[in-house]
Amino acid sequence: MAAGAALLWMQRARRPQYWNLAGRVVLVTGGSRGLGLAVARRLVAEQARVAVCARDRETLERARNDLDRLGGSVLAFPCDVTDRDAVSRMVQDVTDRLGNIDALINNAGTIAVGPLESMDVDDFSRAMNVNFWGSLYAILAVLPAMRRQRSGRIVNVASIGGKISVPHLLPYSASKFALVGLSEGLRAELRHQGIEVTTVCPGLMRTGSPRHALFKGQHRKEYAWFSVSDSLPGLSMDADRAASEVVEAVKRGYAERILSVPARIGVKAQAILPGLTAEMLAVADRLLPGPTFVSARRAVKGEASVSGWFASWLARLGARAEQRYNQLPPTRS
Repeated sequence: MAAGAALLWMQRARRPQYWNLAGRVVLVTGGSRGLGLAVARRLVAEQARVAVCARDRETLERARNDLDRLGGSVLAFPCDVTDRDAVSRMVQDVTDRLGNIDALINNAGTIAVGPLESMDVDDFSRAMNVNFWGSLYAILAVLPAMRRQRSGRIVNVASIGGKISVPHLLPYSASKFALVGLSEGLRAELRHQGIEVTTVCPGLMRTGSPRHALFKGQHRKEYAWFSVSDSLPGLSMDADRAASEVVEAVKRGYAERILSVPARIGVKAQAILPGLTAEMLAVADRLLPGPTFVSARRAVKGEASVSGWFASWLARLGARAEQRYNQLPPTRS
């Protein structure tokens, strides 16, 4: 009883300071589309000084124009987060133009969908390079200044896939599990230096991202189940609501946020009944498309895997999200 009361007192005594984001410098990786763009829009509304980075220059420029129209003066930097030197240069450029980075939101990510038989070591390497190493490179680049000022917020956008390994997403889940472990360990080691690290694990979200995912094996069938799951109301979460929770996590310095009710239920079920959860996932695996011939190891982008009017109809909310979150190129006249 006394020990429990002492722990509660310690938790309240060490509660992170609430941040007003107005005037603070925030860097968002993968900020040109999807959840990253939604987060950047929310940060602009909070009057933060925002910098975003992404690989594709054209998509990045469209995002910058979008954010400028909202009233923000946003800096946009082309950067491949798998290149550590490029990340260091980008962070230095942000610092030179805006000042020390107060908060980093690691959102850049990649995903490949398909059965294990269709995956190879390169798929695992690619996922780790972007989802894990890319996040670590950005963290290491911002840490020296945060340590000097003994203040900072780092938010690592992992996934429910970093808590529960889902069939046909094995390289993605492995990389997100690694990111969750990194994030939780960093919070323990950096908190006494005034730096709060938050792990955010979204469930399915309506961001339009399946268009840019990679699909292997029976890629059209894989795209169908993935895009529909990512779009269905009740199962998937609106990206703007998810972005609001990410920004709230920055302001409050939470340890962890699991976004969406289905994701929270899944995590609790995994913790309480791991055997039953594993059996349910095994059943789900048997319902998913099976492997095909060896040449199906070739990855096909989501936009080249769309087929079937029924799946497209079910995924109509995801199609709307493609427009809203900068997933589509502009129409050419």
